[in-house]
Amino acid sequence: MRFMTRLTAILTGLVIANLALADTPSPQRWVSAGGALTEWVVALGGESQLVGVDTTSQHPQTLKALPSIGYQRQLSSEGILSLRPDIIVGTEEMGPPAVIEQLRAAGIKVQVLSASADVSALKGNLETLGTLLGKQDEARRLSESFARQLDSQHTWVDQAQQHQSAPGVMLLVSHAGAAPMVAGAGTVGDWLIKQAGGRNLATHSDYKIFSAEAMAGLSPEVVVLTDRAQNGASARDALLKQNPVLAASRAARDNRFVEVDPTLLVGGLGPRLPEAIKHLSKAFYPADTAINAKVSPAQ
Repeated sequence: MRFMTRLTAILTGLVIANLALADTPSPQRWVSAGGALTEWVVALGGESQLVGVDTTSQHPQTLKALPSIGYQRQLSSEGILSLRPDIIVGTEEMGPPAVIEQLRAAGIKVQVLSASADVSALKGNLETLGTLLGKQDEARRLSESFARQLDSQHTWVDQAQQHQSAPGVMLLVSHAGAAPMVAGAGTVGDWLIKQAGGRNLATHSDYKIFSAEAMAGLSPEVVVLTDRAQNGASARDALLKQNPVLAASRAARDNRFVEVDPTLLVGGLGPRLPEAIKHLSKAFYPADTAINAKVSPAQ
């Protein structure tokens, strides 16, 4: 009888141990495509599982030591397969589709998340990433913190708008100042402008190339500039050199150019956006209207 009692105790202990192991996520080799998603993986404690990232995944700086899989829209199956990943996470911007199918055929789990500039989409992304990493509680805390920061900034903007109307804003994505694309409805750029208390002058959807004359015709009070090749005064000067008609805009006359990090706009809503919104709000509602503010990338 004593033997059976001991045997039962041992077997019960083994069952409990196996159940605990089953609840513990097994180590996985992750590849991430999309700057915002990669930053959330890191925020959830998954950086040690990353074996490769795309070129838009540049924060934190430690990610630059990882192998690159190229630009998220132009992936190569060979480069990704060489990293032997268990899973690749990205948004619907990830592609091309043929490469995604090749990865699935090779037995790699492909998790496609939302790139929508929408807080509910972000909440869903965090829930999925939290489940995959076994960090559901942390994912919930991050989601709630993001929402609180937005609420706080909305209160700040409401107070600022009691003294100043929302400025007309144009957000440009360019490369060395040439052929800039204007952020329209549905983009992270549009969401960023509105959350910071600006009024997006562009009425089209997605990103669209405008002529210099069309941009000047919008008569922006503030130009939010993101240049993939340059930053600071050089980015502004390159834009005005390539598009001299813009020099007559109100934004140019008042020197109201605000620079943002281009990686903030890729992969949906990322963890650095609340801080970027705070800086943009101060640029949109300054004590001195002659500004040249810069939103610095978080380190």
